[in-house]
Amino acid sequence: MAGRRKANEAGSSNGLRGDVLSVLGVLKVATADQIQRLAAPHLTYRHTDKPTPAKRKEARTASHRGAANDLRRHGLAVDGGRTRGNEEVRILTVAGLAAAAIDLDREPEEMGGIPKGAGRSGASHPMTVNETVIALMRPKPDLDLVAGEPAEAVAAARAAVDAPDGIGTLTSYATEVALPVKGTWKNPAIGSARADIVLVAPDDDVPLLFIEADNCTEEAAFIAAKFDKYLRFFHRQEKDTDDTVKPMWRTRWSAPPWDEYERVHPPVLLVFHQVGKRSAKNQMERVADLTRSHWQGRWYEERGYHSYDGCIPIVATTLERLREHGPAGPAFWRYGRDRLEPLLDAIGNPRRDAYLARRRQAAREEGERRAEREAAEREARRPVCTTCGAKFTDDRWQSVRSSWRSETDGLCGPCETEHFARLEAERVARREAEEAAAREAAEAEARKNRRRFRRPGK
Repeated sequence: MAGRRKANEAGSSNGLRGDVLSVLGVLKVATADQIQRLAAPHLTYRHTDKPTPAKRKEARTASHRGAANDLRRHGLAVDGGRTRGNEEVRILTVAGLAAAAIDLDREPEEMGGIPKGAGRSGASHPMTVNETVIALMRPKPDLDLVAGEPAEAVAAARAAVDAPDGIGTLTSYATEVALPVKGTWKNPAIGSARADIVLVAPDDDVPLLFIEADNCTEEAAFIAAKFDKYLRFFHRQEKDTDDTVKPMWRTRWSAPPWDEYERVHPPVLLVFHQVGKRSAKNQMERVADLTRSHWQGRWYEERGYHSYDGCIPIVATTLERLREHGPAGPAFWRYGRDRLEPLLDAIGNPRRDAYLARRRQAAREEGERRAEREAAEREARRPVCTTCGAKFTDDRWQSVRSSWRSETDGLCGPCETEHFARLEAERVARREAEEAAAREAAEAEARKNRRRFRRPGK
């Protein structure tokens, strides 16, 4: 016991240290508050009796702060400075990143790099990335773990549980992911893109989504230029393990196969956080103008939808709106559209889906009508029995289809059976009659012979 206590002086459990490893393995830089909200959301609804928000935060994050301290003593994590709000941030070491890869069941090249100096500049961008992940994921508390808390806290936890679900789990996300236009996944060439977040959640109908977070501090032209890199990455072709040449991104991530109607690149979500002096609304609109060649589709009047063949679906929102509505709410503006939509509608093409659904339905209905016509025509050709007038069964029709040679081929099954039964009866009757006549003839001949050899007078 003493040995374990010395090794983990903060008293953290394996589970708590695993929480910290996994969260930092995904986010790279995080505060204890963010780690707690992702790994143990039920703690948000505890310690509500503390007098101030700061005291409540200190109480609910104590366990994970202790776990991070123990990881630091083991050389798996380091202090990464402080945020602008004076919260301490934690970062994994190389050894910690390797340990997190095991917990997350990821290859080392999938883990991304270790950020340098994030806390020295206030970690503003990493904090926005983390808050974006939390707002998309919307971790729900376990109500059993808040039982016994004040009624207000339990009600708040229940409201969080009853709210619309988020997308994916922690392992659905990756941050700081290189998208090499040249080079390799592990060593991308200069000029490659780097996605702030990559979301893979096929069970939630999001097979692949790239996410960029902006604090409204960068020039819109700088953000728009990223899409030139994205397009170069999407166009890059590589030979896969099955020797087929395909887009490089498909060698790492799964996605629905291209269909016959359009070949759309994976979508990119822009999340703007009003931290800098630039207006989030103006940033969205300016980036939309500068990236028009990447996202603008082609309208098909006769079909009633846009085709985005060769385009990048670009969607924008604000972190504030994302937090308020979640991914299932009307928080997302798809460039080129005039409305806010839920995320799945924004990254998809509902009008095209509706058109294709109508087309499939029309094809099914036409197939049913064709089948009915063919069945009617077949019935019209179906033979009828020359004796009783009944229609042939399919089996009977099939048995005489190849040739129609004898009179019995015109009979239905029962009449054919009756016909052969009658022929057999007639044959038996004839044989019996012949046998009877032969016996009578033999008997007559025998009587005649007996009279011939009879003595006279006898």
